[in-house]
Amino acid sequence: QVQLVESGGGSVQTGGSLRLSCVGSGYTYRSACMGWFRQAPGKEREGVASIYTGSGSTEYAASVQGRFIISHDNAQNTLYLQMSGLRPEDAATYYCAADFQSHPLTCGHYTTFPTWPYSGQGTQVTVSS
Repeated sequence: QVQLVESGGGSVQTGGSLRLSCVGSGYTYRSACMGWFRQAPGKEREGVASIYTGSGSTEYAASVQGRFIISHDNAQNTLYLQMSGLRPEDAATYYCAADFQSHPLTCGHYTTFPTWPYSGQGTQVTVSS
């Protein structure tokens, strides 16, 4: 059974940084499309970033480009999201997600259409002004 467990959320001031982590288990795929999406109360789900773990190819939503970095440690089966320059509009619950059947060339589409087949329980990020 696939499990994705996020951690690292918290409360920061505007301009601050956080690093989210997501430990995956229950699967043996060597390569996968993985990523993060977020959802704030009363708002639609928003794709944040994706990475194809086999190639390291990444894609970012325009709203986080240049401020967030997604990475994956294959040995630890852990996905990261380094967030810098946080803004109040970044406040949301952040979810780790995966698609083990995605083609490398379509992985980036999840930043626009975050309908991931697998996702975790989420970790909350609060940004105060």
